[in-house]
Amino acid sequence: MIKENKYYKFLEQVKQEAYKVTWPDKKELITSTIIVIITVFIFSILCLLLDYGIHGIVQFILNIGK
Repeated sequence: MIKENKYYKFLEQVKQEAYKVTWPDKKELITSTIIVIITVFIFSILCLLLDYGIHGIVQFILNIGK
């Protein structure tokens, strides 16, 4: 009865697919992690510079009439 349930069939298929997953080895995991950390750092710096630039432009525009 329980094996005819569609949720049971779904979970069985999930279990079968989970066995097919190939996990990265340690070297690949470390390399990917380092790349992600460096990329996040670079984009953070770019966003910081862009924020300061926009802030400076807005301050310049707001101070023109004073």
